[in-house]
Amino acid sequence: LENSLLTQPWASVCFGGSTFLAKACFSDTGYILLISNLSSVWYESADAEAVGQRSKELNKRLTVPVSSLLHRLCNVMCPLLAGQPAAATSFSCHSAASGLCLHVKSELSGLPFYWDFHCCPAPVEMVSRHLVRPLIQMSLALQYQVQELTSLLLQKDAEIEDYRESGATLSRDRLRTEPFQEEMFQQNFMAEVRSGAS
Repeated sequence: LENSLLTQPWASVCFGGSTFLAKACFSDTGYILLISNLSSVWYESADAEAVGQRSKELNKRLTVPVSSLLHRLCNVMCPLLAGQPAAATSFSCHSAASGLCLHVKSELSGLPFYWDFHCCPAPVEMVSRHLVRPLIQMSLALQYQVQELTSLLLQKDAEIEDYRESGATLSRDRLRTEPFQEEMFQQNFMAEVRSGAS
C-alpha cells in the first residue's frame, strides 16, 4: 500500500480551521493515510483485522463485512482529497504528543458511521520518500526549467535585436517588449516570494 501511496498526489484539506496536506490509499485489505501540517507528519496504516476491530468499538449497531467498511472509508476520504467532501460527512481532528486523531462522522447502510484515524508520527524514511525527496526533485526540475526558459528568452532577444539592426520594424507598436533582464527578474521574483510568505 505504501508503494501505491507514492503515486497519489498530496491534497490540501481543512479541519477545524487548520490546513493540512494529506494523501491516502485504500484497498480491500486495508488502508494507509499520510497527513502533514508542514511542521509534523503523521500516518496510519491499518489492515483488515484492525479495521474490523475498530469498527466494532465505534459502530456497535453496524454489522457489515470489512470490505464494505473499507469501501465506505474510501468513499468518504477520496472526495475530501479531491476537494469535494460529501455533504453528509463531517471531519474534525485533534493533535496530542502521541500523534493526531482524525474523527469522521458519516453513515453506512442507513446507520450512523463513525471512524477515527489514529495517526502516529511518521518515521523519517517515510517522510523522506513521500515529502522531502519529491519536493527536492520538483525544485530541481523547476530550477532547470527556469534556466532553459531564461536561455530561450535571451536567444529571442538576440534574434529580435538582429531583426532591428537589419531595419525590420513592428507593424503593431503594442507588441514591443523590453529586453529580458535576468538579474532584475530574479530580484523581483524573490521579493514576491518573501511578501507571499509573510
